[in-house]
Amino acid sequence: MIQDEKTALKLKIDLSKGILVSGAIGCGKTSLMHLIRPFAYQSSDYKIKTCREVSFEFAKNGFEAINCYTLKQANQSKLTGYCFDDLGAEQQIKHFGNDCNVMAEVLISRYEQFIENKSVTHITTNLSASEIENNYGNRLRSRMRAMFNLITFDKNTTDKR
Repeated sequence: MIQDEKTALKLKIDLSKGILVSGAIGCGKTSLMHLIRPFAYQSSDYKIKTCREVSFEFAKNGFEAINCYTLKQANQSKLTGYCFDDLGAEQQIKHFGNDCNVMAEVLISRYEQFIENKSVTHITTNLSASEIENNYGNRLRSRMRAMFNLITFDKNTTDKR
């Protein structure tokens, strides 16, 4: 968030990518993303939205609900930064009979914008890499490798709540 190139190089972190924070329930993933947000440069700022909220918006408003996360406004050079919190907690959602893996659609579209103009996305999740592949497919998992720096909390990390 502070664009410390020296430390990023040492830790093998690509500053042009987002962060995928993974770990056990209650280890502090969401709190971390809230705590570091004020330190982000304005160009790296992001909003935090739970994956469940995004899915419920789709259930209510259909594919239009996805557009605010996947399309640029006319005056934007890249997408608004987002941290999608708790990937994997959302349900498969229907809108008037249309079944959709909402977060898979959002992330694939954001991947295209990442490639085109370096739009950054962040994620928190309790899922392992294999669970991500099972829930969202190997195509998305492959794209996620390109989009994110992986930060994993140890499975023995104590619950912070």
